[in-house]
Amino acid sequence: MMNKAEQFKTIIKFISSTVLLAMQTLLYGYTWMTYYGSNIWDAPFYRRGNWLVIALYGLLLFLFINTYGGFKIGYLRKLDAIFSQILATLCVNVITYIQICLLDRHFVDIIPFLGFTFIEGIIIAVWANIYQLIYAWLFPPRRMILIYGERPVFGLKDKINSRGDKYNICEMVDINKGLEYVYNKMIGYEAVIIGDIPSQYRNQILKRCFEKSIRTYMLTKISDVILRGSDDIHLFDSPLLLARNSGLSFEQKVIKRLTDVLVSSIMLVIASPVMLVVAFLIKAYDGGTALYKQVRLTKDGREFEVYKFRSMIMEAEKDGVARLSMSGDSRITPIGKFIRATRLDELPQLINIMKGDMSLVGPRPERPEIATEYSEYMPEFGYRLKVKAGLTGYAQIYGKYNTLPYDKLKLDLMYIQNYSFRLDLKLILMTFKIMFMKESTEGVDNGQLTAATMEDYRDSIRKEI
Repeated sequence: MMNKAEQFKTIIKFISSTVLLAMQTLLYGYTWMTYYGSNIWDAPFYRRGNWLVIALYGLLLFLFINTYGGFKIGYLRKLDAIFSQILATLCVNVITYIQICLLDRHFVDIIPFLGFTFIEGIIIAVWANIYQLIYAWLFPPRRMILIYGERPVFGLKDKINSRGDKYNICEMVDINKGLEYVYNKMIGYEAVIIGDIPSQYRNQILKRCFEKSIRTYMLTKISDVILRGSDDIHLFDSPLLLARNSGLSFEQKVIKRLTDVLVSSIMLVIASPVMLVVAFLIKAYDGGTALYKQVRLTKDGREFEVYKFRSMIMEAEKDGVARLSMSGDSRITPIGKFIRATRLDELPQLINIMKGDMSLVGPRPERPEIATEYSEYMPEFGYRLKVKAGLTGYAQIYGKYNTLPYDKLKLDLMYIQNYSFRLDLKLILMTFKIMFMKESTEGVDNGQLTAATMEDYRDSIRKEI
């Protein structure tokens, strides 16, 4: 029954996504045929040419929407899905408008394109609302049971409960009551969440869920992340997993460096006017320096000076104590709040990339003092230094500024273990999305777990790892 429900859900998603994509592509086709296709200078498009141009738009739209997660309407919150769809549409429309201008060898009338884009926005909003209603009606929140142990799950329950439209934790059960007790409690639930429990119990529960075809969610451990990046090898009659654990290969390093130099140089040229304006505003506000240099760590623990636009008051750490910014931090200037929210304070790091200190994508560079504190309780924190520090990264895309350090570590290791050129391109594109998401730049909440407060959880972290 469960498998049939999941298949039906997949069919509904496919049909709804196809309808949305078709509507947008047909709308572009009408705009192209009416305002542009027949007016291209000295080279009118005929039937097959028109079909090709319209098909190209549909293909680009599919790729961008898929990259930004716009098709995950039942997975993302409604507003997140709408935002992803609109951002993808804007990117494709900018590319398409430039394409038309190149075909016609001059800037064409943009008004029809703006009108067409506005109508697309309305279509997206209406589609998302209708689909959300249908989805919620057909697929109510999944009834789940959470299995926990002696150690805290770092707010996992609260995070899951924040999506009451999708998940419903109906019961929590302590693993210390025994496996048979847990197995009996699992009966009748659609999914099981395995929290921070000893591996031997987790493995038994996972096998039981597999046997009964029960959907299973698990809190990952560092060993899980390493295992997921392993290769299957078939040299012997016993299945083996090969974890290379060596970071990037020589070929990957060469491709990554070439990409860094090419993309960062283009971005520096494009962003230079914005950087000049930002520098002027910072200087005009309090007369202090526009750029801020700070020692950070990159590959193999090498120290370098990272460049950023100054977002805090001068001498924000005059006491010499390194500290993360907090929510409502009084040290942040009004200009600083804006450039932090829009990530503009990070633009000077393009110079670090050109110098070879950083890469476009990688774990964010940490301060030596804070890295030392983290490593005291998380010795695995140094694993992040198998690759160069990055301007953007896996933890920045799928986490937040105030995501717990241990969770960020796991996200960074996921990137290192699963690195590919395609993944880098995806994360670069996803960076434009999170630039406009407020929660991704929030400071650490007062009382939240950081290096300074992690001692209370020392034993829990070590046992989980």
